[in-house]
Amino acid sequence: MNKEFTEEKVEKLADLLMIGLTDEEKKMVFEEFATIDQNINKINEIPNIEKVEPMTHALDDFVFELRDDVCEESVPIEELLQNCEDRTDREVAVPKVVD
Repeated sequence: MNKEFTEEKVEKLADLLMIGLTDEEKKMVFEEFATIDQNINKINEIPNIEKVEPMTHALDDFVFELRDDVCEESVPIEELLQNCEDRTDREVAVPKVVD
């Protein structure tokens, strides 16, 4: 495991990011990064790993063809809005998800 990554470093980074972490959360973050560090060390143990060419995409040999944008007739807005319970004109009321 990386000796530079400590619980104190987690606390310092949390303070810099201004995210108040409880002691339990700090411990969880430290343990998660320790696990990530262990996995990276396992990858670094693979023989000749430095000779592997970086990938630009998981499917480098994937062939795709872009199609032309075509403007097509769509469903009238009034017909779509008939399914909405709470609306004002063309605006739909949705539940609040963020404080």
